[in-house]
Amino acid sequence: MKIIFSLSVAGLLCSNVFAQQMNTTKITYPTTKKVDSTNTYFGTSVPDPYRWLEDDRADDTKAWVQAENKVTQAYLSQIPYRDAIHERLEKLWNYEKYSAPFKEGKYTYFYKNDGLQPQAVLWRQVGDGTPEIFLDPNTFSKDGTTSLAGIDFTKDGSMAAYQLSEGGSDWRKVIVINTADKTIVGDTLTDIKFSGIAWHGNTGFYYSSYDKPIAGSQLSGVTQHHKLFYHKLGTAQHTDVLIFGGEQTPRRYIQAYLTEDEHFLVISAADTTTGNELYLQDLNLPDSKIITLVDNFDNEHAVLDNAGGKLFILTNLYAPNFKVVTVDAASPKPIHWKDLIPTTHNVLTATTGGGKIFAEYLKDATSLIEQYDMNGKHERTITLPAIGTASGFGTKNEEKETYYTFTNYVYPPTIFKYDIATGTSTIFKKSGAQFDPELYESKQVFYASKDGTEIPMIITYKKGMKRNSSNPTLLYGYGGFNISLTPAFSTSNIILLEHGGIYAVPNLRGGGEYGGRWHKAGIKLKKQNVFDDFIAAAEYLIRNKYTSKEHLAISGGSNGGLLVGAAMTQRPNLFKVALPAVGVLDMLRYNQFTAGAGWSYDYGTAEDSEEMFKYLYNYSPYHALKPTAYPATMVTTADHDDRVVPAHSFKFAARLQEYQQGPAPVLIRIEVKAGHGAGQSTEQIISGQVDKWAFMFWNMGVRF
Repeated sequence: MKIIFSLSVAGLLCSNVFAQQMNTTKITYPTTKKVDSTNTYFGTSVPDPYRWLEDDRADDTKAWVQAENKVTQAYLSQIPYRDAIHERLEKLWNYEKYSAPFKEGKYTYFYKNDGLQPQAVLWRQVGDGTPEIFLDPNTFSKDGTTSLAGIDFTKDGSMAAYQLSEGGSDWRKVIVINTADKTIVGDTLTDIKFSGIAWHGNTGFYYSSYDKPIAGSQLSGVTQHHKLFYHKLGTAQHTDVLIFGGEQTPRRYIQAYLTEDEHFLVISAADTTTGNELYLQDLNLPDSKIITLVDNFDNEHAVLDNAGGKLFILTNLYAPNFKVVTVDAASPKPIHWKDLIPTTHNVLTATTGGGKIFAEYLKDATSLIEQYDMNGKHERTITLPAIGTASGFGTKNEEKETYYTFTNYVYPPTIFKYDIATGTSTIFKKSGAQFDPELYESKQVFYASKDGTEIPMIITYKKGMKRNSSNPTLLYGYGGFNISLTPAFSTSNIILLEHGGIYAVPNLRGGGEYGGRWHKAGIKLKKQNVFDDFIAAAEYLIRNKYTSKEHLAISGGSNGGLLVGAAMTQRPNLFKVALPAVGVLDMLRYNQFTAGAGWSYDYGTAEDSEEMFKYLYNYSPYHALKPTAYPATMVTTADHDDRVVPAHSFKFAARLQEYQQGPAPVLIRIEVKAGHGAGQSTEQIISGQVDKWAFMFWNMGVRF
């Protein structure tokens, strides 16, 4: 029997009677023990009764996880249309998905997923020849949870080093192969984290890692000092040469890359997620020293390209929205930098390829692409198919064409081939998504936040939607780390949109949509601005009758999980459903795990000052909970998340279950053999989305 959903006004049953019946489902939560644990900050004692849940290795923690998952799955399994949602999403997902192609040596490579394969497969072909499988991550593990986490080729394409992530962990293995016959070269490198692979010729490469925690959990243990190594092929990993970092120059994040001609090694070093030092080594000169370009963390800088000894640098030094400068590598200090592409009121990122610079601007959180020659002469504005997000463009300097992907909330990702000389874009690969863009629309609005700041938001819905305050709505946000939320299509969101729901995404302060000032307006002692922006978005949607609090859900992941946690604790009566995913929820102890201390630029820490402690303590979702009625909440995390450790979610869920005074459920869904999100198998992704929609609709009283 074919089940047809209906979320239209005519087919939607959201009566109070049904909602009351649905919410009377009795949930018996696991008994979560409490311990006598406190921390003292500036004379204030802070109880932490669920501290024991931070130990992911402990048997009682594992037992708690199993018990909570059992309760969650029992609740979700009684939703009558959960299987129908799964069937529909699986059908929507089942189409071929491609990445943009890229050239390495004589081959053109591309990723492809046939539809429901656990992981995308890396293919290659010569010219217009028949494609062949190069690497199939689906053979890496039986359950599809070991993923291909990156691959880097030598300049001639004859060798490659690829990274494996097991169960979603940020700790990686690196395997080197000859690309001609895929034979393995040397031993597998292990315990590599937050690193690219920077080949120098065909004899070795640079990579970064931390000392793996010896005591305690390898997933949650602190990773403090990044180190840059050089690995020579054919030698044991323990003999790799330390190039930068360690005791003499301790840095939390170190990344290295080579200019395309392999003339220069570029080293970027940082202690937090914002601001970096910049170093350079001339690899054409034997025994050359590493020299300093920038010796502080006040701004952000990256070397885009070089022409001989001339460097092209993207920087926000004296340019909050970034600019491109040039400098002679012989005298590379900022005092000698010369503007090539000046800063504007739009935020700039840039790539190079085909002897050109592609200036990729954000204009009200959407893409504007300009093409320049290497002398800074403007050549053209690249025509895009619509308002949305264009990404890609970068390629090798000898190429005459490149590829980019365009998308927006109602435009499935489409790959375009771009002729660099003529500026002509042609469709290379159209999306096979089962979605008709003509039936939907997105509208950007601006609304006033609590302090009067104008915040942009894009609202997406089916044409003909009526503003009658009864449309199921998902409000999604992030608001942090200078990250911009630009329009992007989601296959999962079809389930909401095709049945009359609304998807709304505001561009909150703390993000990067309007540059450094926008970012800094949502960090540390101004973090409340982010929460105010999000709450104001909800109030705008309600005031303008897109939805009501009875039909409004909020969602966000990682820093967005913090956002949801803060919003639901500050305004618990404003939302029907809350979906905090892999969230940073204990703001007093986040810096005690993995590389969490690196987030201090955005958050500050409880140890910084009494003022900072009190500010964090006031909004920290775990600590802000109190006995009251909260929205229906499903916390989601993963047992192998070593970025935002699951202890955040464990402790928050335990205390929320303790304090919930209303009838709405409080569940935690813990994905097994998964991490912070990347590398999940297709079935893991689909199942997670199914449970999200089923939980949201069920608790809104939506009946199919």
